[in-house]
Amino acid sequence: MASRLARSALEPQKKAQSIIDALPGSNLLSKTAILSSGAGMSIYAISNEYYVMNEESIIAFCLIAVWTGLIKYGGPGYKEWAEAQNQKIRNILNSARADHTEAVKSRIEDVKQMGGVVEITKSLFEVSKETAQLEAKSFELEQQTALAAEAKSVLDSWVRYESQLKQRQQSELATSVIAKVRKELDNPKILQQILQQSVADVEKIVSSKAQ
Repeated sequence: MASRLARSALEPQKKAQSIIDALPGSNLLSKTAILSSGAGMSIYAISNEYYVMNEESIIAFCLIAVWTGLIKYGGPGYKEWAEAQNQKIRNILNSARADHTEAVKSRIEDVKQMGGVVEITKSLFEVSKETAQLEAKSFELEQQTALAAEAKSVLDSWVRYESQLKQRQQSELATSVIAKVRKELDNPKILQQILQQSVADVEKIVSSKAQ
């Protein structure tokens, strides 16, 4: 019971302290002066019927007190929250800037390495060009060799044809000569002349040996 009475006694003090803290001013004296001036003006307005106290006035006063308290006590919290958000955004921007810087540096290194790749590509291109030239020359030599082989084959065929033609002509000539000789031998006059010539030749040989 005693603790409950003590807590109930402290609650009005907290409310009074919160109302005092909600008033503008930097110290208790200025806040008391503002409160006294406000109370005096309110009493003067009510006594002279310049202002009539009603429910709307109470609600308006309560709203003003609430907004004053929110502005006073919520202002530092909002300031801290805003500063935290600004710092967060600043950290994000700094991180993005650092990432962009690293990306640019990495790209520069990649481009530097690409210089060697370009030289290698040029060398490979030269080698491939030389290879293509050698293959073209090899193909040309193969064509020339094939043409020479074909020409040789044609010449060999002509030589064989000429040889066969000569052999046939010689055979035909020999056959013709033999047939002619045989035909002449069938003639008695020619045969007589041959015999006489043979005898004469034999006599010449004998007479030459006898001498």
